[in-house]
Amino acid sequence: MQLMSRITDREVRGGDPELLPYVSRYASRGVLFDHRADVAMMYVARTALYKLPGGGIEAKETPEQAFLREVREETGYDAEILHGLGYIEEHKKANAFLQVSYCYIARAVQEHEAKLTEHEKKLGMSVHWMTLNEAIEAVGYVLAACTDYSTTFMLQRDKAILEAAATWLRAPYSS
Repeated sequence: MQLMSRITDREVRGGDPELLPYVSRYASRGVLFDHRADVAMMYVARTALYKLPGGGIEAKETPEQAFLREVREETGYDAEILHGLGYIEEHKKANAFLQVSYCYIARAVQEHEAKLTEHEKKLGMSVHWMTLNEAIEAVGYVLAACTDYSTTFMLQRDKAILEAAATWLRAPYSS
């Protein structure tokens, strides 16, 4: 996979970018489409924002396995990966935290019951389906008003993933 984006304090606060030397967390996330081509967005009621399904890669998991597990836990759907978009680095200097997220496009295959963690339940997480354009607008709207440092990184990352998915969908088919 290739680097899609590198988000630093320059994009969040302005000033000089600083790249952190060590990865703090590896994660997998991405865009899940249903049969109507709607996108699964995780709504977080406590902070009134939308985010993509995904999370940390556990020991002995591949990025693909982690993405599929997170999709099932958060949305309740088994999924099939259609495309690997690349990866995004989030260099959070103020937190001394570098997260690398592997990013995918997938389609929902079979519905099950979502298995949210207690923390996710306390945040009021639920899946909302919307068009890709609505998802990009929803994330962009919250990003424009966001003042929280870490949340701004997350929103910039998810907006980049959604925009990359839109570009991939518009690309002409080639074999």
